[in-house]
Amino acid sequence: QVQLVESAGGLVQPGGSLRLSCQASGRANTMAWFRQPAGKEREFVAAIRRGDRAKRYADAVKGRFTISRDDPKNQVYLQMDSLKPDDTAVYFCTATKANWNVSAMPRQEGYELWGQGTQGTVSA
Repeated sequence: QVQLVESAGGLVQPGGSLRLSCQASGRANTMAWFRQPAGKEREFVAAIRRGDRAKRYADAVKGRFTISRDDPKNQVYLQMDSLKPDDTAVYFCTATKANWNVSAMPRQEGYELWGQGTQGTVSA
């Protein structure tokens, strides 16, 4: 069973940057980040497919966040720039053996492996 471990999040000021990483203990094909603000539902952030690096972003983060991966290391990253207070949330790394089409990437039920979550806070 593949396990996922996220790096520590942190506290940054509005306009700042934060980089999250996630280590998978084995191979995963589609990997993604979701987030859950306090008191709200978990939502899709970004996903990336192994091999061709097909990506998808939520509209709320497009142009500010960048997802990438290092397949030999089984790692996925989320570079978050121009952060806003609305980006404050617990961020979850997730993965699946499936190679999802871009249209399917935001579906939470498409991922069978989840990390424990890491807090990212944007505040002055």
